[in-house]
Amino acid sequence: MSTPSRLRLDPSTNLPSIHSFGELSNFLRGAVADEDSRVVSESMAQLSLHIEAIIAQLRISRMRTNVAPMLVDMLSVLRAHRTLVVKLPLAWRGLYEYAAYLQALNNFRVLIGQWLLDGGPRSVDLLLTAEDFELVAWRTLGEGMLMIDMYDQWRRGEPAETQPPSDLGPLEEPQLERALQWWKKLRL
Repeated sequence: MSTPSRLRLDPSTNLPSIHSFGELSNFLRGAVADEDSRVVSESMAQLSLHIEAIIAQLRISRMRTNVAPMLVDMLSVLRAHRTLVVKLPLAWRGLYEYAAYLQALNNFRVLIGQWLLDGGPRSVDLLLTAEDFELVAWRTLGEGMLMIDMYDQWRRGEPAETQPPSDLGPLEEPQLERALQWWKKLRL
């Protein structure tokens, strides 16, 4: 059984879609499962606002004097957001998506540093394009959205019918008796 999407559906594909960082920011504000999710979502919404501003500036001009301060500011915002993510409770850290999101955040920070260094400090324009920056930003924020969604699903719990049976579940009476007999034999 699948859960309905909280995203607006694209009528041509009938799939959830977000077309701008502003839409993403609005979605994140509404995607709250608990206090931790709210804090992470708000921080990601702030990231998306900074990203949108940088992309808009890159589309106008790639002049180092205009874009570099925004990228340095973005590094600070990313660093603060990463710190917030690292301090999330243990329940978050058990998710595969948690590690993937941390890796995406680290990659984004490294790429911003490389973009700032490309061409050297004397170059007038950055070699970075709006499209390159946007691609990395969508990937990073997508990882974060996936992490929040998986955490939300984990918190709600999936119905028993969709969970595979576990060998570690409760023991039936005959199995319990056999295990107790085996344990008693070991102790002799």
